[in-house]
Amino acid sequence: MGNPLFDSTSSEKPQILSISFASDPSGSLGAQLNNQDKGMTSEMFTPSYASIQRLLDGETVARKCGVEVGDCIVAVNGEGFRRFPPDFKEDELEDVTAAIEGMTVKEDSDDDAAKKLKATVVAGKPTGDAYKAVLAKIKSVKKLADPEKPLVLNLERYGWDSRVNAWPRFLEARDGDVPAAMMMIQQHEAWRAQTFPIDLTNKGLQDILKAKAVSELDVEHDSLPPCVYVNYGKLQTLQDHKPQDVVNAFVVFTEIMLARAKNPSAPRTCQFIDLSGVSISSGFRVDILKKVYAAFEPNYPETLHKMVMYPVSRVVAASSKMLLSFVNEKTKKKFIVTDSLDKVCEELGWDKADVEACGGVTEFMHKHEKAGDAMIFS
Repeated sequence: MGNPLFDSTSSEKPQILSISFASDPSGSLGAQLNNQDKGMTSEMFTPSYASIQRLLDGETVARKCGVEVGDCIVAVNGEGFRRFPPDFKEDELEDVTAAIEGMTVKEDSDDDAAKKLKATVVAGKPTGDAYKAVLAKIKSVKKLADPEKPLVLNLERYGWDSRVNAWPRFLEARDGDVPAAMMMIQQHEAWRAQTFPIDLTNKGLQDILKAKAVSELDVEHDSLPPCVYVNYGKLQTLQDHKPQDVVNAFVVFTEIMLARAKNPSAPRTCQFIDLSGVSISSGFRVDILKKVYAAFEPNYPETLHKMVMYPVSRVVAASSKMLLSFVNEKTKKKFIVTDSLDKVCEELGWDKADVEACGGVTEFMHKHEKAGDAMIFS
C-alpha cells in the first residue's frame, strides 16, 4: 500500500553528483553543454554558468556516471564557478554519486578552505566570460592528463518545479515581465505550501481514482509528452465528490508525469477530455473545467502541450470560444476541440488502428491506462 499523503514531486533542494575522469584522463564527457551566461533574465536563478544540454550516444563518461540533462556544473576540480552561493550545506544534500557503482568520488570535504574554494562565486565578468572560464578550466585540467589529478566535475541536479527550472516558464507565461513573473512564482510557491501534501484517502478523490475518471494513458511516443485522461461522463455521474477533488486528481497525475520529464526545464503533459456520451449543449458541467483551469494555469505555466476535447460536433466546436471564454488566449491556442478521431491521433500520437481495434477511445483508455493502484485505499 502506498503513502496516503501525496507530496509535491519537486523541491528547491538539489541533489549532488561528482564525476571523475580518473579511468580516462583525456576522455570526453559525452555531453553537449548549455551556455547559461548570455545575460538573460531567465538565467537569474540558475546557480551555474554551464549545464548539461544533451547527452551524446554511446558508452560515455556522462552516461556511465548517471549525468542527466539539466545538471548544473558548479565546480571543476574543487574550484567553484557559481552565479551565487549555495543555499544548502553539502552534507544536507543527497549525493546520487554514491548510488553509481564504482563512480564514487572521495573529496576532502572536511577542509574549510576546500569548501570555500568549491563554493566560489564568479561575478562581475562581462557576459559570456564566466562560461568561457568554466571551459578553460576543464580544458587546462584535461590537457595535463595527470592520473594523480584527473578532471572532476561537481554538479547539482534540480527538480522540474524548483526556481532553477521553473523560473523561465513563469517568465514566459508573463511575456518577460519580471515583476509580474516574480509575483506569479511567489504566489505559486504559497499555493504549493498550502496544497501539499494531498490526502489521497479523501472519499471524493478516492471515488475519482477508483472509477478511473482521471488517470494516465501509457502510450509510448518519443516526441510527445504523456497524457492525462479525463472521462468527463464519469466525473459528472459520480455523486460524492467536489470540484476540488477533481483538481486534486489532476494535480496528482500532473506532478507524477512532469517529474518524469527528460528535461526538467521543459516538462510537458497532454490532456485528453473524453466527452463520449456527454452533451456539451445541455449537460456539460463547465464549472469543473473552470476549477481545474484556475489551479493549472497559474501553477503549471507552459507545461501544457495540447488539450484535446473529443468528440465535439463541428457546430458546437465553432461556438467553443464562448464556452471556453475563461481561458487565456495563449493557452486557448493549445486546445483542440474536434469530432475527428484522425485529428485526435495526430495530436496525441495514438495509433488509430489500435483505437478502433479496441472499440473506441474509452476502451483504448482501459487498455493503456497506467495502473495507479498505489493510490487506491480501501
